[in-house]
Amino acid sequence: ETLRTLDDLVRIGKVRYIGVSNVLGWQMQKVMCTCEKLNINPIISLQQQYSLLSRDSEFEAFQVCKEAGVGVLPWSPLKGGLLSGKVKRGVKPTEGRLGNVAQNESAAMQSSPNWKSFDDKTFDVIEAVEAIAKKHGRSVAQVAIRWLLQRDVVSSVLIGARTLAQLDDNMGAAGGWSLTNEEMEHLDKLSYPSQPYPGEYVFSVNQDRINPHFSDALVRSIKE
Repeated sequence: ETLRTLDDLVRIGKVRYIGVSNVLGWQMQKVMCTCEKLNINPIISLQQQYSLLSRDSEFEAFQVCKEAGVGVLPWSPLKGGLLSGKVKRGVKPTEGRLGNVAQNESAAMQSSPNWKSFDDKTFDVIEAVEAIAKKHGRSVAQVAIRWLLQRDVVSSVLIGARTLAQLDDNMGAAGGWSLTNEEMEHLDKLSYPSQPYPGEYVFSVNQDRINPHFSDALVRSIKE
């Protein structure tokens, strides 16, 4: 019923395209199959939390997107400010949303879904981004957003700038420069998420097999 209603809106010209947000992999696949079965306008985008500190969607939902040609629109590209360059190892923030979570991690789901604690891995990623930003003469936020723009499933990035200065800085990630293959690979490895069973097993036993219908283990980076 919902999908037919959305299809009606497209057909009468009220909206151009249909997208979904915050779904599990099986839900995304079911939506795609239902659209095909009913011969109605398909879903063309998935809006999902995605950043160097939030990559779990690569294992299921984004694999469906890759197979179906659905574009991903990441939200919270700076992970609630963790990738803004303002948060340092050993110093928990005391103000704003991050400050609330830092002092009371039980509130994490409300403040930042899929929260990653203030642990060593988190700051290893942050500091790697800082080093790359310094090398390019860019901000930490620009590098974090640029990494997303060079992922093969990403169509565009949803930013959450609160000021004109933040907007101008975020837009600086868009063009005129890029991360090298080596930099992308370095960030990919540092931020690699642990995959639960059976995913890890399935991908490990199939990694040497040639099968055009079997997706890559993870989202890939766009080469230079």
